[in-house]
Amino acid sequence: MKNAHQVHRGRRDALIAAMRRHSGGGLALMPTSAEVVRNRDSTYPYRHDSYFYYLTGFPEPEAVVALVADDKGDRHVLFCREKHPERETWDGFRYGPDAAKDIFGFDEAHPIGELDRMLPDFASDRPALYTPVGMHADWDRRVAATLNEVRARVRTGVTAPDEIVDVRGTLDRMRLVKDAHELALMRRAGAISSEAHRRAMARARPGWHEYEVEAELAHEFLKNGAQSVAYPSIVASGPNACVLHYRDNDRLMADGDLLLIDAGCEYRGYASDITRTFPVNGRFTGPQKDVYELVLAAQVACLDAVRPGVPFHDYHEVAERVLAQGLIDLKLIEGPLDAALESGSYKRFYMHRAGHWLGMDVHDAGLYQEKGESVKLEPGMVLTVEPGLYIRAGDGVPAHFADIGVRIEDDVVVTADGIENLTGGTPKTVAEVEAACGDR
Repeated sequence: MKNAHQVHRGRRDALIAAMRRHSGGGLALMPTSAEVVRNRDSTYPYRHDSYFYYLTGFPEPEAVVALVADDKGDRHVLFCREKHPERETWDGFRYGPDAAKDIFGFDEAHPIGELDRMLPDFASDRPALYTPVGMHADWDRRVAATLNEVRARVRTGVTAPDEIVDVRGTLDRMRLVKDAHELALMRRAGAISSEAHRRAMARARPGWHEYEVEAELAHEFLKNGAQSVAYPSIVASGPNACVLHYRDNDRLMADGDLLLIDAGCEYRGYASDITRTFPVNGRFTGPQKDVYELVLAAQVACLDAVRPGVPFHDYHEVAERVLAQGLIDLKLIEGPLDAALESGSYKRFYMHRAGHWLGMDVHDAGLYQEKGESVKLEPGMVLTVEPGLYIRAGDGVPAHFADIGVRIEDDVVVTADGIENLTGGTPKTVAEVEAACGDR
């Protein structure tokens, strides 16, 4: 298998090839994320821009990649921070341009302080400029200043790009299908997160606060080398499980509660995203089991519907049909099924889609529809499968179903003949979940 930096160079070559097909050449510019102040002189933990990292693998802030597609030869150029012994004493190691050039596979590397001076030369006589338009106001101003400088040189015989293209469109299509390097990282992310959910099932119990369970998840993530969570963990007990993006994680859990955990780590830039729901005391009640097994049946049916060549939205429709029929059977909505689907009465208890793309971002890059039609699944695409039901108390809901919230979510990669479930080792059937909870 290629090493990581060969992989990144291959992606840059693929972007240059796309530029040639579209415009006959050009210049692509992609900045990474800026550091963000948390308060006073403290910053949030740094996280690179996903597009930039996809092309470079370079982890430091204050960096820009420039790719030149030219008949005289393509150029892969990195701008980054210089070595700075004093700042490195305080803040840690910096690669500097010389080391970055060799380690990350660039043709050239320059100090970031040279960017504004050099960009007009890079942009001169290029048919098109590819850059993330509108992503950052400061970057847009920098690009505009560069273009104006090139236009001011028109009397010297140079021309400015006459086409500005949002480079994210091309990169989104590239990122949608994962390569072997990406899938290996996502398998590891999924395995770490699966163990974290197992740990939560084994340790959570009545009398704990939700944040104590969140700490168990964080322990497993960090112990296994994950750099951070892929998104803020949702640890939602009792009625909180009916809040889709619950974030407080501070309720005292009671005997008889269900606990919905939506949590995944980020491993070397790639996200995982798992949801499991289990009884805090280790045993489902009858109504909890009825709802849980309905959601599980919907998830299993969705997994069976995910395969190459089918439209992305097909498995969402599968989830709707299974859940709507189950809600009719539980007498939570009225039938018949086709009438319930047409009226949308099931949406009172199931109001989201059954999944999304997954990759460097938890809601990853890539269109779901093109030219009015659902994108068809291809081998290498990674998506979540996550039906759920959220039965809030009140408005005629039987008391035994009140405040039951259940979601079950796995991460799958589309293969040549079906799927590979990256998180399938996480307990999921009623028997598996209760066994993982153990004796309380």
